[in-house]
Amino acid sequence: MIEDGERVLLVSQDREYYVRAGKGNLSTDRGVLSLNTLIGASPGDCAVTHLGYEFTILIPRPTDFFVHAARSGAPMLPRDIGLVIGLTGLNRTDEVLDAGTGSGVAATYFGGIARRVVTYERKPEFATLARNNIQAAKLENVEVINGDVLEATGSYDVVHYDMTVEPAHVEHASRLLRPGGYLACYTPFLEQTFTAIDAAKGLFREVHTHECMERELTRTSRGTRPSTRVCHSGYITIARR
Repeated sequence: MIEDGERVLLVSQDREYYVRAGKGNLSTDRGVLSLNTLIGASPGDCAVTHLGYEFTILIPRPTDFFVHAARSGAPMLPRDIGLVIGLTGLNRTDEVLDAGTGSGVAATYFGGIARRVVTYERKPEFATLARNNIQAAKLENVEVINGDVLEATGSYDVVHYDMTVEPAHVEHASRLLRPGGYLACYTPFLEQTFTAIDAAKGLFREVHTHECMERELTRTSRGTRPSTRVCHSGYITIARR
């Protein structure tokens, strides 16, 4: 059942609202909905505005947090996060070290899969934002630390960087990773990518870099073709200890 203060998604055929159950009202062109009426409801139930329009109540998934949660900047795209998960084999037994938290999008995806996630963010305001978003996602296995990832200690199965990577970061990851573990570096520019590759060689037994590209299909009455939107987003370097 939906609890007081819990984030929910209200959807209709052509509308979608990311709201918090509890005090206040949601005002739309389809009428006003009391958010208090969401408390005690279950996913799949209908919420009705004062004009009689219905919205289906859903529990947000990580994809919904990517779209609707407050952001600190441009987060990694879900497809790129999925590539990290697939190439590292990230799973429910893993402990993950993440850095460059931002608004917590990648940490939210990782937290839904891994046993434990520790994520480092140097900017206090971003760390606070990420904590709020992760709390809204109801992930108790994700810890946000406001600090430098070079101060991280412990042992991890996967280390993920979404930030400007220096050789010291790669060296630190090699010390923290368990045998067989993976380092994943997401870098938007080739110069940063080369830094990650060069630093990883000699420290890791496997180093591979992938360009992140995707083309969505656009279908109209005239025909079907690849979307003309930008399909490149960045590079992911995967290194295995």
